[in-house]
Amino acid sequence: MSHLKRLSSGVALAALSLSMVGWSGSAFAQSTGSQQAEAELIIVTAARSRTTAGLIEAEKTPKTRSTITAEYIATQPAGQTVFQSLNLVPGLNFTNSDPYGSSGGNVRLRGFDGNRISLTVDGIPLNDTGNYAIFTNQQLDPEYITRTTVNTGTTDVDSPSASATGGTINLRMRKPDEKMGFRATASAGSYGYGRGLLSFDTGAFGPWGTTAFIGGSYQSYNKFKGPGELEKKQYNARIFQKLNDTDFLSLSFHYNENRNAFYRNGSLAQWAFYGPNFDNLDTCTRVAPVAGTAQNDGASTAPANANFQTATDNPANPSSCTNYFGLRINPSNTGNIRGSSNFQLAPNLRLTVDPTYQYVLANGGGTTVVNENDRRLRGAGLVLTGTGAIAAGVDLNGDGDVLDSVRLYTPNTTNTNRVGVNASLIWDINDTNRLRFAYTFDYGRHRQTGEFTRLDAQGNPLNVFGGRDGPKVNGVDGSFLRGRDRFSIAQLNQFAIDYNGLFFEDKLRLNVGVRAPFFERQLDQRCFSQNGSSNVLCTTETPSATLANGNVTFVSQGTNQYIAPYKATRKYDAVLPNISASYEFIENNSVYASYAEGFSAPRTDNLYTPLRGATGGILLNNAVPETTQSFDLGYRYQGTDLTGSIAFWNTKYENRIVSAFDENLGISVDRNVGAVDLSGVDLELGYRLGKRFTAYASASFNDSEVKNNVPLSATTSLPTGGKKLVETPDTTYGLRLQYAIDGLTLGVQGKYVSERFSTDINDEKSPAYSVVDLDASYDFDSLGVKNTILQVNIINLFDEGYYGNISSTNNALTIANVSTVTGTTVARTGSAPSYALGAPRTLQVTLKTKF
Repeated sequence: MSHLKRLSSGVALAALSLSMVGWSGSAFAQSTGSQQAEAELIIVTAARSRTTAGLIEAEKTPKTRSTITAEYIATQPAGQTVFQSLNLVPGLNFTNSDPYGSSGGNVRLRGFDGNRISLTVDGIPLNDTGNYAIFTNQQLDPEYITRTTVNTGTTDVDSPSASATGGTINLRMRKPDEKMGFRATASAGSYGYGRGLLSFDTGAFGPWGTTAFIGGSYQSYNKFKGPGELEKKQYNARIFQKLNDTDFLSLSFHYNENRNAFYRNGSLAQWAFYGPNFDNLDTCTRVAPVAGTAQNDGASTAPANANFQTATDNPANPSSCTNYFGLRINPSNTGNIRGSSNFQLAPNLRLTVDPTYQYVLANGGGTTVVNENDRRLRGAGLVLTGTGAIAAGVDLNGDGDVLDSVRLYTPNTTNTNRVGVNASLIWDINDTNRLRFAYTFDYGRHRQTGEFTRLDAQGNPLNVFGGRDGPKVNGVDGSFLRGRDRFSIAQLNQFAIDYNGLFFEDKLRLNVGVRAPFFERQLDQRCFSQNGSSNVLCTTETPSATLANGNVTFVSQGTNQYIAPYKATRKYDAVLPNISASYEFIENNSVYASYAEGFSAPRTDNLYTPLRGATGGILLNNAVPETTQSFDLGYRYQGTDLTGSIAFWNTKYENRIVSAFDENLGISVDRNVGAVDLSGVDLELGYRLGKRFTAYASASFNDSEVKNNVPLSATTSLPTGGKKLVETPDTTYGLRLQYAIDGLTLGVQGKYVSERFSTDINDEKSPAYSVVDLDASYDFDSLGVKNTILQVNIINLFDEGYYGNISSTNNALTIANVSTVTGTTVARTGSAPSYALGAPRTLQVTLKTKF
């Protein structure tokens, strides 16, 4: 009898228990369907090796995959984003924006940015429906995460994503405890840090043995430089119902609310001149030094692009300030409800259904100076001023006239309501062959608005979500002032089929799958679009003329041509094979190979750049989806105390989308500009010596080559051909050592990141750096105090100065572009990239208890 048949009675335990061996390895990677499809195949050999303090596990699925568990996450700073805990995983590089994670950060996986990586929790997609962005500061509190898996370069066959060209990151929430009890965490640290978390597990209750938990956390601290605070509230809950030995129902809830002040980034010249305290202004009326004035390091000349408020600003009008920290904010409200279920329809047939709902409301702040007689405010009307005079405009600052230019809070707010379902029908054909049919539906209503609101006397917005939730700025004709107004629908229908088989006494594993995503974007532009540009005019002003090509013009806008509000639909589809196999040629030794194709449809913002054609029709962006072909060849050794792997990989990245000049249209649009070749090696090693000492090491080597130049105009191209991808280190090393004795656990870990280019033509780069962290915890159990731990974390132990996030540009220096028509040289002026400072040395102390 095969392993599949012998262990069929253990399916439910494998699906439901965090502690059972069935959770080992790659089981429970993503959706309930993926969990059930893989679980039994993993149980048969998972007992051979043990986790290395939560950092490496036996991975039996024949793909390059790494897993961290709650055991390791618990050693990291309390409240920290799980992405920081993933930073030692090979192939992944995460740069945190502050020591505690609430400011977000930037992730790269084998050269792909976060927008091209699929992020899921319990199988539901978390990437933004419009631009696929990952918001690392809005993830589950780490106390609720039981494990996180990283598929490097590949996806699961039922991955519910329209953007997974670079791989997937999958979070799993813990189950409720079987026993009633509380968990509490209290933390304090550098920069006024304070955090508290309390959760309650009901234990088994009621006639059916239902279990549940509910918990909340609050976190607040100051920025490590400059004025401003970061505040986060989060609530999580889950209810779990076991129906019988195989079937279950589960419902999870998550809500996160962030109120963050941004850090100010700077160019290399700015950091050199102003020093590490360079940041936003602490008051709205402060007049900062101008060029030629010393600050911080005593230099005599400020960089020309310092962009501080200058003496020409009017200090009597607080709304005139720039770079005031109260306006450089990032508010967000996000939440989701996640269902999961498993039903044994017949002895060899199972159905899993995971329904979801998500909510997002967020923006990144922003201000605009508006003239009181702006045509968008007055339309064709007149207004009575405070002095009784008749004038055109609106008195925004209450001084009795309409002659001023006043600063308003003008955030671009996004509100998303999203529903979806992942469903799988799993058929055990016989003891060693399994077939799964999967369907994914994902429907996101994406509302993007930019309602303006006024500032108070100190220069703070009346509402962090602008005129959406606060007072609008109304015009004479009753309309309200706004900078963006559009509605989009992103809809994914995906079908997948997946075969798993065991051969040759279960030594050969074969997985063959294919997924077919059918993706649709419905566009509804409710403002006038400037012809050939993403700029819009949201106004009730009547057009002054309609041109022969159908465009309109306005008296207030001169000769600029606009396209009237419009609706459009774009559809994309693909058939993506996903094939892998592994062979255990000697006990504990196996080799594997995988091939997977990825797909990323153009983002919403890519599509809102219309152009009126010569015949009068509206031309929308015609970029086709980006695609990848990823090949992996790997070796694994998975013994009792030593676990290691090495993966050689290559990715062919086609139809890369960037903003580039289109010669036929005569403008710059988001378009496909060619290919990128990526290849590398990922290594991972874990070792356990008895019960006290563990060691983990990882290394990644990455090489990338952009194949094509990017068009800049009808006659010139940006010389990117042969260059490397920006923000991607060629080399990273990770190391963690941990020692435990008599209740005391000591851990030290470090990561080395090589130089990263910050421009597309590679003419500026960020220096290499190494960061070392220290953690120590003491369990008071030996002193008679049960389930209580005191933990100390020191982040950046040696206070390394380094640059974290990079805002890359085309080129930093003036370069000579060769004309594609005449062959003559054309100079292109550079634009300096900006860099975020890495967090300095930070201390955190945490007390954890269960009762």
